[in-house]
Amino acid sequence: MRKENKSEINDKQYIYAVARIRSKELSLISKSDIEQLMSCKTEIECLRYLADKGWGKEGTHTSDQILASEREKTWELLKELVEDISVFNTFLYGNDYHNLKAAIKQIYKGTNNPNIYLSNSTIDPNIIIKAVTERDFSLLPEHMREVAEEAYQIQLHTGDSQLCDLVLDKAALDSIYSHGKASGNELISQYVELKVAAANINIAIRSVKTGKDEEFLQRSLAECESLNKSKLIQSALEGMEAIYEYLLTTDYSDALPALKESSQAFERWCDNRIVEYIRPQKYNPFTLSPLAAYLLARENEIKTVRILLSGKRNDISDDIIRERLREMYV
Repeated sequence: MRKENKSEINDKQYIYAVARIRSKELSLISKSDIEQLMSCKTEIECLRYLADKGWGKEGTHTSDQILASEREKTWELLKELVEDISVFNTFLYGNDYHNLKAAIKQIYKGTNNPNIYLSNSTIDPNIIIKAVTERDFSLLPEHMREVAEEAYQIQLHTGDSQLCDLVLDKAALDSIYSHGKASGNELISQYVELKVAAANINIAIRSVKTGKDEEFLQRSLAECESLNKSKLIQSALEGMEAIYEYLLTTDYSDALPALKESSQAFERWCDNRIVEYIRPQKYNPFTLSPLAAYLLARENEIKTVRILLSGKRNDISDDIIRERLREMYV
């Protein structure tokens, strides 16, 4: 009897996993669900509607608790479907660096608040806390060790939390980008390209508004293929119009109207672009892509529901709420 090779086994694993994902996609929030939520008069009515859709779990009552439980459900499902969850590390490195920032600042200030750490991460937050507390950064993965020590020393000796954040934020982008590109997966590669480019654009625009210098830009901007770091720095030093002129020559020219409107409009543009990336993955059942697409679709709907609930809670007009909502995957 012929033995199956590793590729065939992986294909079978993804065929089963994608079939499960397809069934789960039926319960994703749709455009009609969004309309139903928009027709609700209050946040409480929205939460009742979401509960009827199966959102939340026992013991979750507030919006934040319900949204957090939905994110947990997504990761629990993915852990069931794939043997090696590290294939999704690209989407978790940001949480690792968030936890590292939190640990450095808490230890510097002598405070202790376990609720600020994110649970979905590649490293147990307790290991990060131990590494910072004992100044033993060898406990961390290799890609975090040097920058963790640098950020710790900055915080310890200068008290400059902004610079500490800057160093760790860039390291997070570098890790997300390198892992995503090394994944060999087209969707993940597209995702990290957009994520890092969008972060760079936001940094460049903020630098103009706050009068930052070239050294700040060099330390803040991460390398990516779709933007020339040197040209973006030079544009930022010349002013906002120069940034817009440079972006006209890049893949992000159609983002200019959103950028000129507001940072929130640009974030919405980026989220909608990701939805464009993930929709074709429904027809690619032999790879990781449909699973990554489902993860991104869930993140998109959770963010959209959060925006809608916040609007209802704060009595914001429906027209303004609609302007902030994202395109839905289904």
